[in-house]
Amino acid sequence: MLVKSITSLAALSGMAAAAARPIRASIPTNVDGAKYNKPDAGPPGEWFAGDASLPISKIASAVTKMTKTPKDATYILSNDNHNKATIHSDWANLSKGAAYAFVADMDVDCDGIDSHCKGNDDGQGDTNFGALAAYEVPYVVIPDKFQSEHQNELAGNNLVAVICNGKLYYGVFGDTDGDSPQEIGEASWLLANTCFPGQGLNGGKGHTDADVTYIFFTGDDSVLPDSAIGKNYLTNFQALKSLGDKLMKDLVSRVNL
Repeated sequence: MLVKSITSLAALSGMAAAAARPIRASIPTNVDGAKYNKPDAGPPGEWFAGDASLPISKIASAVTKMTKTPKDATYILSNDNHNKATIHSDWANLSKGAAYAFVADMDVDCDGIDSHCKGNDDGQGDTNFGALAAYEVPYVVIPDKFQSEHQNELAGNNLVAVICNGKLYYGVFGDTDGDSPQEIGEASWLLANTCFPGQGLNGGKGHTDADVTYIFFTGDDSVLPDSAIGKNYLTNFQALKSLGDKLMKDLVSRVNL
C-alpha cells in the first residue's frame, strides 16, 4: 500500500508540474497578413527565429574569416557611411546549404505596400518580386548589381539567415537596392526592429554598426514556395522556419561547425 501511495503521489506531482509549465505556442501556417501589417504590432520574432541548437556564434565567426569573392561583390554600407562590405562565396558550391554570406550594418527598407513608413522619403510601391509588406514580412535586400549577376542562384524569395544581436532569424530575399551608388546591409522594418528592439529604427534611421551576419541561400531548394508567401504577405511562418532550420543544419554539417 505504501509503495502504491508513493507512486500515486509521484504521478500526481508530475501531472501538476506539467500543467504548470507554459504551453509553447505553435507557429502559424495560415496567417492573415493584413492583421499584422502594423509598425508596432507585426509578427513576433519567435515565429521566424532559428533553432536554439544551432551554433550561431561559430557561424558568425566563420563568415568573418571568408576569403573567396565572386564578381560584383563589394558595396558601400550607406551614403552616410562609405565603409564597405564584401559578399563572399566560400560556401557557394556546397552540395547542401550552399550560400553567399557577408557582414554589414542594417538599414531599414520599406519598399512595397508600406513605402510611406516613418523616415522613408524615397520609398517605392513595389519590391522586386511583388509589393511586400515591410511591417509583416521579414525580408532582406541585396544590391541589384549582385542579384543581376547571380540571378540563376538568387531567383527571389530565397531563404536568408540573419544573425543579429546574438540571435538568429530567418527571412526571404525580397528586394534589391538600386541606388547610385548601390548599398549593402538592409532589411524590412519588421526584421530590423526584431533584431534591434528599442533602437527606434525606421526608414531614416538604421543600425549603423557593421555587426550583422547575412547568409543568402541559393538554388531552387532554398526558395520559399508560393503557398507560403504571396505578393504582399508571408502567410506560412512554419514553412519559413522549417526551411531555415533545414538549410542551416545542412550548412553547419557541410562546413563542420
